[in-house]
Amino acid sequence: MRQSDADDFRAYVAVRMDRWRRTAYLLCQDWHASDDLVSILVAKLYQHWGRVAVADNRDAYAQRMLTRVWLDERRRPWAREQPQERLPETGYDAVDGVTDRDRLGRLLAGLGRRQRAVVVLRFYLDYSVEETAELLGISTGTVKSQSARALQAVRALAAAGTEDGR
Repeated sequence: MRQSDADDFRAYVAVRMDRWRRTAYLLCQDWHASDDLVSILVAKLYQHWGRVAVADNRDAYAQRMLTRVWLDERRRPWAREQPQERLPETGYDAVDGVTDRDRLGRLLAGLGRRQRAVVVLRFYLDYSVEETAELLGISTGTVKSQSARALQAVRALAAAGTEDGR
């Protein structure tokens, strides 16, 4: 890679790293796993920088790669392992909204993989139905139906959570 390409790559990644990390967290619900996903994404971006650099929309290209990296990692055998004891997350801001963020995380965790991906892409990252369909490699009708089902499930989970006092 030429020096100018390497500088362009570094600048591109530095600006977007936090957004990718937050997006990866919303997908996988684990800060450590989100760091791993972003690391894999950065390595793949570097490997394919020639194609990414000339893409019409670099951000969409990178988001599609991140989503696919997450889906690929979910298929690995160790992805099904659940920790017996959870340590508290540290090192991240613990100001207002922690309760809401935790609740949102629990609600998203109650969704299936595809529904969670659709919700994050559509409502957190504000992608259109068409962009979401292209990123996930599914039809626009599937995006719409998964959005509707996911929102219905989130509403039901939220209603059940308020009754439980969570």
